[in-house]
Amino acid sequence: MEEDVFEKPDIAAIMNAGFINIKVDREERPDLDEIYMTATQLITRRGGWPNSIFLTPDLEPFFAGTYFPPEDRGNTVGFPTVLARIQELWTTDRANLEESAGRVKLAMEEMITARADPSTEVPPEDGVALAVDSLRRSYDEEWGGFGAAPKFPSPANLFLLYARAVEGDEDARRMLVGTLYAMCQGALYDHVGGGFHRYATDRLWRVPHFEKMLYDNAFLAEILIDTARLTGDEELARFARGTLDFVLERMTHDVGGFQSAIDSQTDLHEGAYYVWGRKELDAILSEEELALLGPIFGFEGEPNFEDGLYTVYLTAPLAEHAARLGTTREKLVEDVAPPLAKLQSARQKREFPLVDDKVLTDWNGMMIAAMAKGGDFFDEPRYRDAAKTAASFILESLHADSDNLQHAWRNGEAKVDAFLDDYAFMMRGLLALHTASGEVRWLEASEKLAAEMEARLRDPGGGYFQTTADPLNLFQTKGAMDGAIPSGNGVAIEELMNLAELTGNNAYTDRAESALRAFSAEYTQYPSATKTLALSVARYHRNQGPGTLADSLVDTQIRTADGRFELQMRIQDGWHVNANPASSPYLIATQVQGDVASVEYPEGEMMTFSFSDDAISVYGDEVTVVGRLVGERVVVVYQACDDSRCLSPVERVVEVETP
Repeated sequence: MEEDVFEKPDIAAIMNAGFINIKVDREERPDLDEIYMTATQLITRRGGWPNSIFLTPDLEPFFAGTYFPPEDRGNTVGFPTVLARIQELWTTDRANLEESAGRVKLAMEEMITARADPSTEVPPEDGVALAVDSLRRSYDEEWGGFGAAPKFPSPANLFLLYARAVEGDEDARRMLVGTLYAMCQGALYDHVGGGFHRYATDRLWRVPHFEKMLYDNAFLAEILIDTARLTGDEELARFARGTLDFVLERMTHDVGGFQSAIDSQTDLHEGAYYVWGRKELDAILSEEELALLGPIFGFEGEPNFEDGLYTVYLTAPLAEHAARLGTTREKLVEDVAPPLAKLQSARQKREFPLVDDKVLTDWNGMMIAAMAKGGDFFDEPRYRDAAKTAASFILESLHADSDNLQHAWRNGEAKVDAFLDDYAFMMRGLLALHTASGEVRWLEASEKLAAEMEARLRDPGGGYFQTTADPLNLFQTKGAMDGAIPSGNGVAIEELMNLAELTGNNAYTDRAESALRAFSAEYTQYPSATKTLALSVARYHRNQGPGTLADSLVDTQIRTADGRFELQMRIQDGWHVNANPASSPYLIATQVQGDVASVEYPEGEMMTFSFSDDAISVYGDEVTVVGRLVGERVVVVYQACDDSRCLSPVERVVEVETP
């Protein structure tokens, strides 16, 4: 619309004469986008971008629409006609427009606040099962994904299915792997240069909208890594590596952060950089190379894109093609690499699409998590280093010179105070980096962001607002529904739980629990739209009360005689508890409390783990603590850890049997 409409001098003159024109980058100001997209949906019963909103001077919307052409076209009204009609009504019937704006504002307020009343209880954990059931009903058994075309990656769906697959749900695993294979084999994945396009316009995933977004590539790389680790699938691992390599090559800014997006068009032609004509293929590839690639990547039949062009997609899994050719998948990967490299070289001579070089904090947090996991899974220093460099850049350039974390950086300037998503996803990235590297500085940085999020965005009723109160915003929004990216509140709750496990600080658990209660109504009413929150609800219920994992890992028994006690702890294989004293302030020492005195703790065993660079002192297998008994109440406090994580601390009352 910018090129079709706004840049035309005659239309620009009308706009400037009668209106105050404000162009909003929805990626820089997601708060405004959320508010006014709600208005557009109320006014037009649909939404989308570009989004054109007409406001009163009090910022109240009274008319909206998505794309308007530069002139009237059949039944579609052109933008000049819209401008003329609104200007006429504003002059002749302003009171009616203002009354309409008031009604829209009231409807928006009711929609935004309808689900805001907190509950006294954390919601039940059945939301996961309900959400999985909704995915099962919409799953495309033949081509993967959910629903009809267009088909989107929808990371909240994939993370939900992965969590269920880890717990042994074979149907969830089947849908997860099936969808990942469908996306990766289709043209959604760029088989020549790596990385994922935005979405598929068709059911078969073979005709994408060619824009490449940082957040899509971050989430898909991460879920591919997780699923490859779960299944041992080398093909999924190959696509994950190709995605991370693409981001390092094409979406990494010179300053170290990750850039936001790559346009879908070149010279107004959708996908021009990525599609191929028959004459091009014949000129670039030898007959032998074309005979090899044609049946594999869809060049053999009729063109499947406009103007007689081909998109690049796998017609069948590489393993099937390998069997057809009498070779192995690994050997076929090697064989197709040189001709694909020739296509890549030829493509690099084309004009590259416009790169949106903004560095956004929330999207960088997503990619930091993916790179950290990739560095760990592939044992690849390039990925680990990229995660550390980006994390350092965000913390230094988008926070150090300001009281608050900033949302966006471009051309040396950091701007716009951080939103909830910035805190949530940056905390997530930092904790993934801490887990992968064992470096405490990333945990410390995450705790600082959690404190800042609490101070700036906490709703006293529980949960977090998207932004602070601002006279430019009609409302402070707060919700837990997933969209193109998982819910900021859902992710924030998950990271608070992670911080509770890593630090033993129960204040994080209290904040997470308060947020879960705040979104109980929204979760109950919309289980299929709050998948990220559902995972946190399920995790909360697993971690609370007797019989939880942390509680079941340690058996305790106490013996008393002559005013003395002897407490024996038996710890499950693969787990340990921290010795007393603990090796780090972030670890909870094993303690015996209550009616006891002169407690003597044994010396711990020094061991190394993936979450710490230094050896730490622990108790494993069996340990005995002795001391003097001065009453009948004995409480043991411990924190159970395995090689990669520490669970929330347990306080257990040990029954004292009087002899």
